[in-house]
Amino acid sequence: MTLELFLQNLANGIAVGSLYALIAVGYTMVYGILRLINFAHGDIFMMAAYFTFFGVAVFHLPWYFACIFVVVLTAGLGMLIERVAYRPLRDAPKDSVLVSAIGVSFLLENLATYIFSGKPKAFPDFLGLMSTISLGTVSLQKVALVVPLVLVVCMSILLFVTNKTKLGMAMRAVSKDYEIARVMGININLVIAATFGIGSGLAAIGVILWGMKYPQVSPLMGVMPGLKCFIAAVIGGIGNIKGAVLGGFILGLIEVMLVAFFQPLTGYRDAFAFILLILILLVKPTGLIGEKTTEKV
Repeated sequence: MTLELFLQNLANGIAVGSLYALIAVGYTMVYGILRLINFAHGDIFMMAAYFTFFGVAVFHLPWYFACIFVVVLTAGLGMLIERVAYRPLRDAPKDSVLVSAIGVSFLLENLATYIFSGKPKAFPDFLGLMSTISLGTVSLQKVALVVPLVLVVCMSILLFVTNKTKLGMAMRAVSKDYEIARVMGININLVIAATFGIGSGLAAIGVILWGMKYPQVSPLMGVMPGLKCFIAAVIGGIGNIKGAVLGGFILGLIEVMLVAFFQPLTGYRDAFAFILLILILLVKPTGLIGEKTTEKV
């Protein structure tokens, strides 16, 4: 492998890892507060892709308004799902909430198939990020250069919110002890709804960039990215925002480099994500930078 090809694959790996990180943060935020794996997160990602398609290709909204529209609408969808599917089961056994999450996932997939049809649609190139740019002898899509910058901005804002604002303080309090936070007067419903909204909004930002790299919209497009981003969150340490980002980068880089160095294994790219998950959990069950938690009895 030449140096130019290595650098090109490295840039692609960083871009894919950044996309995984943006989506994985939604998983890790919800789990950090509710100890719930939101299996509908990948399908919220899919709905955001349809919102983008219709906003740009059908209604011809300006790109900046379309981005705001998609993020707000997707955040609202996440909050609606929390209100309808999860809040009534908050004091129910965890198994019931898990079944509800899986049910919401299937509902969104079938609803999208019924409303939008199962025929794939082309994701619009409304920012010109699908075109390529040459940096010396390295040729890359423009989106590969933009994604890491967007991730840095989003994570900086998110860490500021969680560490420096009252909402972030409330989120951290709820994640430490749900019942004590409620006794101390924290509005639990508001905090959890905000968490779902922020996580879903990040998924919407991720899907706008994801669509530029993989320009096809279909009702099942969120299944594999959703699973991989869940894996990324677990690898880094689910419940930890920085861990989700780290896990996303590791998974993205290893996937791309595996294909680059071992081309006969290209067909096993998706399977490798699950193999990596098993290996990490065998060595460090809490993830790379996850913290051990104790169950109260």
